[in-house]
Amino acid sequence: MITIPHWRRDQGMSWYDSAELAKKQHHFIVVTYGSCLYWINGEKVMVSKGDFLFIPSSVPYYGKSIPTVFHEKLHFEVQELPPFSGITPPSKTVRLPLFQSDSWIKSKAGCYDLSVERIRTALKEIEEGLAFAEGRLLAALLETLTLWSRELEQGEMTEPVVQHVEKMKKYIAEHYRQAITKQHLGSCIKRSPNYAAAIFSKVTGQPISAYVHAARIKTAVYLLQESLLTVSEIAEYLGYRDVTYFQRIFKRMLGHPPSVLMKDRPPTP
Repeated sequence: MITIPHWRRDQGMSWYDSAELAKKQHHFIVVTYGSCLYWINGEKVMVSKGDFLFIPSSVPYYGKSIPTVFHEKLHFEVQELPPFSGITPPSKTVRLPLFQSDSWIKSKAGCYDLSVERIRTALKEIEEGLAFAEGRLLAALLETLTLWSRELEQGEMTEPVVQHVEKMKKYIAEHYRQAITKQHLGSCIKRSPNYAAAIFSKVTGQPISAYVHAARIKTAVYLLQESLLTVSEIAEYLGYRDVTYFQRIFKRMLGHPPSVLMKDRPPTP
């Protein structure tokens, strides 16, 4: 289990930060736009959109913006809680290797899209003052670190695999309102459907259907807030023939029904 003593959103072209060894917290950075530089234990490290960076509490660093380059990232101070110490301990205590390492780690995360979407949703709920939103952020961050740890344990994906998955993600972005199956994505990368489904799930951390739902729900959030379409019309536009099914998927992913967002619509002229 983890706790998040502090988090912040860094952005702009004049950012600077440093950390010595006094703090007990580890640093987990998610870069969401542009690039910036870190010097970690004297080593120069550039991070860019799509990168996850983990710096253990035992490692000093400083970082700064690249002149004329705008960047944005989420910076979390993370602390691992001690193992359960009750009378009857759980059958298995899961401890992420990230927290046991004295070395910093950076990589392009396959679970980036999934993780950023869930983290941003939780942060938005915190900003809106929704009940238990901090718990949602904690869950999203723990899931992110778990999925990333799994990726790191499996080893870096080969460039052809990464390119195949990026091609499939682009196909989904262009066709998410339609039915998308592993057969479609297999044809997209000229490989078998089972191969396409396997590498997509391995790299992104989610099956094809979940990724498609996430793309649809992201558009639904925008339409619910900015358009005059009804919930039924939005469901149909996104390819859901059954509005009840759409509402169920929406609530499962965001924790509330679609109608909640309609209060934020601009007033009609």
